[in-house]
Amino acid sequence: MEYNYPPYRTELPSYQTEPPGQPVPGFRQPNPYVNIVLFLLTVCTTLLAGSFLEGGNPFVRIDDVVKGLPFAITLLAIIGCHEFGHYFMCKKHGVAATLPYFIPALPPFFIIGTLGAVIKIRAPITNNRALFDIGAGGPIAGLIVAIPAIFIGLDMSEIKEIDPAGAWSLGDPIIMKIISRIVFGEIPEGFDIYISSIAFAGWVGLIVTAFNLLPIGQLDGGHIAYALIGKRQAWLGYIVFLSLFPLALFWAGWAFFIFITFLIRIRHPVGITNLEPLDTRRKILGVLCLVIFAVCFMPVPFEGMGIIQLVSAFF
Repeated sequence: MEYNYPPYRTELPSYQTEPPGQPVPGFRQPNPYVNIVLFLLTVCTTLLAGSFLEGGNPFVRIDDVVKGLPFAITLLAIIGCHEFGHYFMCKKHGVAATLPYFIPALPPFFIIGTLGAVIKIRAPITNNRALFDIGAGGPIAGLIVAIPAIFIGLDMSEIKEIDPAGAWSLGDPIIMKIISRIVFGEIPEGFDIYISSIAFAGWVGLIVTAFNLLPIGQLDGGHIAYALIGKRQAWLGYIVFLSLFPLALFWAGWAFFIFITFLIRIRHPVGITNLEPLDTRRKILGVLCLVIFAVCFMPVPFEGMGIIQLVSAFF
């Protein structure tokens, strides 16, 4: 089972020495109407995407929009919980942050109807524990919604004989294998699971979680790694970054992610002035985040869509 989704990103300004909770000079007070309009637009585009996934065509039959409700509600719940996980951790530690900005994307050009969501942190994070909590809060919150969605979605899915030309072949992360075995048991040879749109939305949530937990720059995993190992995060980030190049040969989406990495940088911004060691609970959560990454990550989310296949198609 597979699908694609861009990573969520929490944007942080360069760390300064201002006390936590004090907005960085130069930032304007955000207008909540912008958040509301973007959210409503994303509701519309994800409804369209869900309708297409369920075999409808809302551009021809407007009533088909209703078919997109299960997918749209599930996906927006996962995205929203992920971003509000960051937001409420910011509130807990007195760090000024905006509400989530959802990013609509018109299907069928973007099959899931959105490019995710971001929040903007408007104050420096100078506390090591706050940095960890803000980084870990999003992936954990999103996964709490994604896992039940996958159980519910798979219960609504069907086992059919494999038709190589009839469906996309999706990557199968470890956690998806486990849940599929619980729901369906052993799948006969020559058959596969044709997942519902709800299960697909949950699958997208797994991809998003794995992408964000990469220990690079200002991704969630970069925050967590920097809070745990400090400046040594840079070495880990470079190793992971270089490993993406061979993966791009088998899934072209990694090439886009490599480009994004150049924008967000590999090295995490420095400036944490309170390097108080993390307590045992946070260290355990750090290990849990590593486990979450391992069970959600898949090297090839979409089979047959690597740079090798794309190049060979032209020759």
